[in-house]
Amino acid sequence: MSNAAALPAGRAAPRFRRPSALPGFRLTFGITLTYLTLLVLLPLAVLLLRAASVGPAGLWALVTDARNLAALKTSFGLSLAAAAIDAVFGLLVAWVLTRYRFPGRRIIDALVDLPFALPTAVAGIALASLYAPNGWLGEPLMALGIKVAYTPLGILVALVFVGLPFCVRTVQPLVAEIDRSSEEAAAILGASRFRALVTVILPPLIPAMLTGFALAFARAVGEYGSVIFVAGNLPYVSEIAPLLIVIKLEEFNYAGATAIAAVMLLMSFTALLAINLVQDFSRRRFGHV
Repeated sequence: MSNAAALPAGRAAPRFRRPSALPGFRLTFGITLTYLTLLVLLPLAVLLLRAASVGPAGLWALVTDARNLAALKTSFGLSLAAAAIDAVFGLLVAWVLTRYRFPGRRIIDALVDLPFALPTAVAGIALASLYAPNGWLGEPLMALGIKVAYTPLGILVALVFVGLPFCVRTVQPLVAEIDRSSEEAAAILGASRFRALVTVILPPLIPAMLTGFALAFARAVGEYGSVIFVAGNLPYVSEIAPLLIVIKLEEFNYAGATAIAAVMLLMSFTALLAINLVQDFSRRRFGHV
């Protein structure tokens, strides 16, 4: 008896793929799997195998090393903070660029994408020169007792810089699609501006904001070039995990480098999985896909 006949009445057999007018599913699916296997899955598998070769005890000793823990804490803590800042200010920038018309708007809109095209080393040198104790912004901030360059605050500034475009570009199309009549209806019904913001404007934007947050976080965790010039790279203070991996590779400590890389991989995957679960929940909760 066939599988279709064995199913209860009224239930269709599950399909591996949906019907499509475009041919070539098997070919494109095979190319996709080959691409992901060779460029993503295989390198990650080799990394995990290399990290596991030192044994559980050796891996635990490398992971729990005080300097390694400090670098991981700096990288992930500041990456989360930078992504949160980008999510808030990315929404504000997207809102202004979409809702308002003013001279120079197109230039500012183009400048948002500058961190995408700017080499990370150039961005790091520019930020270090700007926020150095004798820089244009660093000197007046030092007069106020705020030191940015060569501190964790400098790392945060660099990570916010490189992650902002992700949050702006993911939210901007949805801001343009918001129906203004719903805002007008809320105002007619007596809702305050804050209530209209919370109940009408933000709900459909939350999934996009979470997407931008995840992208900014993923970029910040692995950022290297724009950070090392402004961080100071002091162990236990402003040393990031990617830099520590490079240092261990230069010392031919491949076991230590792969152990840190494997921990970063697992922590990043866990964080992104949690963000995606929250994003899926928000889409179901607010009915926006």
